[in-house]
Amino acid sequence: MDEERLPAYEREPYRTSLETAVVGTGVDGQRPWAVLADTILYPEGGGQPADRGTVNGVAVVDVQKKDGAIRHTLASPVVAGPAAVQLDWGRRYDHMQQHTGQHLLSAVAQDRFGWATTAFHLGPDVSDVELAASSLSAADLARLEEAVAAEIRAAHAVVPRRVSFAEFQSLPVRTRGLPEGFAGDVRLVEIAGVDLNTCGGTHLANTAEIESIVLLSTEGLRGGTRVFFAAGGRARRRLRRHEERSASLRAVLGAPDEGLADAAKAKLDQLSDAQKDLRRAEDALAAAAADALLSGTDRVAAAHWEGRDMVFVQAVARRFAEKAGPRAALVTATKDGSHVFALGAGEGFGDAQALGRDVAALLGGKGGGSGRVFQGKAAGLGGVGRALVRLAGSGS
Repeated sequence: MDEERLPAYEREPYRTSLETAVVGTGVDGQRPWAVLADTILYPEGGGQPADRGTVNGVAVVDVQKKDGAIRHTLASPVVAGPAAVQLDWGRRYDHMQQHTGQHLLSAVAQDRFGWATTAFHLGPDVSDVELAASSLSAADLARLEEAVAAEIRAAHAVVPRRVSFAEFQSLPVRTRGLPEGFAGDVRLVEIAGVDLNTCGGTHLANTAEIESIVLLSTEGLRGGTRVFFAAGGRARRRLRRHEERSASLRAVLGAPDEGLADAAKAKLDQLSDAQKDLRRAEDALAAAAADALLSGTDRVAAAHWEGRDMVFVQAVARRFAEKAGPRAALVTATKDGSHVFALGAGEGFGDAQALGRDVAALLGGKGGGSGRVFQGKAAGLGGVGRALVRLAGSGS
């Protein structure tokens, strides 16, 4: 393909603005789109997300190849005619660092360690490659990361070019295959002395621009291993965020970096013990509350607590029902603006579940239960009086 017929994003991947023309417009659903005579905005493909930018000041929210054209999906319509295109360079350069980094990572993983890449995904925060390795140890990752770092420091030139299909077949190209029925020129991206790969994406001019690649973690997938990584500016931003978090944790936990995990575990253990003590105290309080209701003589008892939850009122109702005989108790609580209730009906009082549903309806709520206890949430407690009348009028 002649150089001048290539889109600008392929001819000049470092170009950030372009004067061109809108030659076609339309709407897909409710999303307007435009086709340009030329474009510096890369359409999604090959694992690389679409670029962002503007056309005559209108935001481009997606770029896709469709029906042989490159469609720029827009935040609002534009008209045919002259067009000034601006690229979101920060996003593009980040993608170039991640994508070129992936090429280098995949080449080193295969050539040095025998781990071929079977898939690649460039994500918004981290990227990943799937390697044909059943598992990778921490030592494996360290060796791979160091080998990649050496190639970054070597500052290899990164050169894209197009070749005929016949020439492609004669070259030692690393590829996962071309689409079925493919015809025409093949675009290659070469990292001098390291890799020759089929790819249509945008790339850096030199491996030194990758800056660094940090291997973050792994997970098993489809019999291989997915390796998560961050390159260039992403790696530096992640380190900065980690340092900020570590500083906050040091201040909160009063421990140096190497002691943060132990300090956090100690705090969690203390919290767990405190929660157990609190639950035991609340269980004792619930038992005392139920006993207080049992000490009365009313056939239908009632009580309300502020700052208590469903677990508490359910415990009160359950203990009451166990000892009440032909009596019932309606207990309610309010916490953080939420209202809960529980009905405990002793042996011989009636069908606790049917009565509970009546109470829930009178309180504008819903609930459920089993045996002699019914609990639920209420829209409000203004209907408690009517609920007690309903309970008092139930048969024995």
